[in-house]
Amino acid sequence: MYLATTGRRVAPAPPPIGGAGRRVPAAVLALGTVSLVTDVSSEMVSAVLPLYLVLGLGLSPLQFGFLDGLMGGGTALVRLLGGHLADRGHRYKHVAGIGYAVSACSRLGLLLAGGATGGIAAALAADRIGKGIRTAPRDALITLNSPPDELGRSFGVHRAMDTTGALLGPLAAFALLWATAGAYDAVFVASFCAGLLGVLLLVLYVPGQHRPAPTPGPAPAPAPARGKAFGALRDPSFRRILWAAALLGAATIGDAFVYLLLQRRLGLDTGWFPLLPLGAAAGYLLLAVPVGRIADRIGRRLPFLYGHLALLGAYLVLLSPADGPAPVLLAAVLALLGVFYAATDGVLMALAAPVLPAGGKAGGLALLQTGQALARMLAAAGFGAAWTVWGPRPALWAATAMLLAALAGGWALLPREPAAPAAAPEPEPSPTSQRSTP
Repeated sequence: MYLATTGRRVAPAPPPIGGAGRRVPAAVLALGTVSLVTDVSSEMVSAVLPLYLVLGLGLSPLQFGFLDGLMGGGTALVRLLGGHLADRGHRYKHVAGIGYAVSACSRLGLLLAGGATGGIAAALAADRIGKGIRTAPRDALITLNSPPDELGRSFGVHRAMDTTGALLGPLAAFALLWATAGAYDAVFVASFCAGLLGVLLLVLYVPGQHRPAPTPGPAPAPAPARGKAFGALRDPSFRRILWAAALLGAATIGDAFVYLLLQRRLGLDTGWFPLLPLGAAAGYLLLAVPVGRIADRIGRRLPFLYGHLALLGAYLVLLSPADGPAPVLLAAVLALLGVFYAATDGVLMALAAPVLPAGGKAGGLALLQTGQALARMLAAAGFGAAWTVWGPRPALWAATAMLLAALAGGWALLPREPAAPAAAPEPEPSPTSQRSTP
C-alpha cells in the first residue's frame, strides 16, 4: 500500500485547542510584574488601614463606610477619562503610567495627613484617582495582546501575579508593624518606595505599542469604530453585562467590612488583623488561572455568577449561629472570598471585551468598571450606615438578602454566550488520493 500524491498540499495540523502549547503573551507577563510590585505597595496600606482608622483614630463605622466607599468608587468617574485618553491615539502605556505614579505619590499624602480625616480622605482619593486612570488602559493592553479565545487565561495569569503582590503586601506590613512597635508611618514610607519601583518597571519593560496576538481561522471583520466610552452602550450585550455587574456590585459590602466582622466574631488580636487578607489572596492566587481557563471553555457567564454565590456563602458563614472552631470559620470565609475574586475579577473583563471594538476597548472597559465601582461605593456607604443604626448582624442579614436578589437579577440579565468552537476533526483521506498495488 502506498499513499499517492495528487499535487494537493496536505493541510497543517490544527493548532491545539484550549491554550495547550501556547505561551502567555510577553506584554501580559510584563504588566503582571508591574501589578505585582504595585500591589505590594497598595496592600501594605490596605491591610492596616481599617485598623488605623477604626481602632487607631476612632472613626465610627459610618465614617469608615464612607471612606471605604471612596476607596472603592468615589473617583470611579476618572476611569472614563483614563479609558478615553488611552483609546485616543492608543496611548495605553502612557496613561497607565500616569495612574501608577499618582497612586505611588498618594502614600506621602497619608504621612502628611496625620490624624486629620480630611487629609486622609484626600490621600485616599488621590490613590483611587491613580487606580481609576490606570486600570482600563492596563486591561485594554491585556485584551489587545491576547487571542480572543484565551482572554480568560490571560486575565487569570495577570490577576494571579497581581494577587502575589496582594499576598506579600500584608506580610510586609505585618513585619514592619512588628519591627517598629506599631509605627504606621514606616508602612506608608515603604509603600511609597514600592510604588515608585512599579512605575520604573512599567517604563522599562512594558511595550508602548500593542501587537494583537494571532488567532486561528479567518480574520474577523473589523468592528465599527465607536471610539468613545459611551459608544459601547449601543451594544445590547454590553448593556446587559453592565447592568448585571452594577446590580451585583451594589450588593457587595467590601472586604474591609468582612475582615472587621471576622475580627469581632473571633475576637482576634489587632496585631493579626493585617494578615486576614492573606487567606483570600492565597485562594485567588491558586484559582485565578484555572478558573480563567475553565471560563474560556464553558463560557464566562456562569463562573461570574458562581463567584457571587461564593460571596453569598461567606456572608452566611459569618451569620451562622454555630460556635465552631475559630480556625474553621476563618478558613471558610477567607476561602470563599478567594473563590469570589478568582471567578469574577478577570472573568468579567474577559466576558465584556469580545463585544467591544478594538479602538474602544479601554473606554468600554472603563465604563464597565465605573458602573461596578460606583455600585460598590454605594454598597459600602449603605452597609456602614446600617451597621451604625442597626448593628453589624442585622446589617449583614440585609446585605445577604440584597445579594440573593441581585444574583437572580444577574442570572436574567447576563447574555448567553455562544458555545466554544470544538476542535476540527482531522479530514479523512479522499478515495482518489489512495491507490493500492499488489
